Amino acid sequence: MTTRTRRITHWFLRLIAAFIMAQTLLFKFMGDSESIYIFSSLSMEPWGRYGIGIMELGASVLLVRPSTTAFGAVVGVGLMTGAIYFHLFKLGIAVQDDHGQLFAYACLVFICCVILVYMNRRQIFLVLKSNRPWAKR
Repeated sequence: MTTRTRRITHWFLRLIAAFIMAQTLLFKFMGDSESIYIFSSLSMEPWGRYGIGIMELGASVLLVRPSTTAFGAVVGVGLMTGAIYFHLFKLGIAVQDDHGQLFAYACLVFICCVILVYMNRRQIFLVLKSNRPWAKR
């Protein structure tokens, strides 16, 4: 993959994941009936709705900044793992006749973030390596 293609792919994945997470924030923070239904079904209303929304906002900001993309992607993988889990085992794929749209978005963000974690693995390893208090200096 050429450098230009890699850079375009990198930006594309970052923007897709950040846009989808940021888009759902409006529904969470404005108290959309579907969001309230989802988090009530999970016994996490309203604190879970706001907490997840804040974490998605943080992940979106981290994804867009080049120096923190890897960490936003890690947070995104964690959040979307939870979303996919709850869709598969508690909510169902289709929630309130959305035809699986929220589930598809969660899967898309998950895939984008996993690829971004892989593409930015050096950044993660450098931080982990430099922040080991037990390592000899």
